[in-house]
Amino acid sequence: MTPSEKLELEACLKRVGEILYNNSDTESLENLEDIETTVREKLLEHVSPQITFFLSKKIRELKEEKKEQ
Repeated sequence: MTPSEKLELEACLKRVGEILYNNSDTESLENLEDIETTVREKLLEHVSPQITFFLSKKIRELKEEKKEQ
């Protein structure tokens, strides 16, 4: 990862954090366990599906390469 990509990623993650926080029940974030649970739930609901899409694209590319061989 280039330094500029790292900065861009950090900025995007900061914004993602803000959006997820704004869409969370902040009154229930009373301790570290509550925060961790909320973060995990939000990541599984919103972030993981997008990462899976990225990874599944790579898997499709590998399968296509095998078919061509």
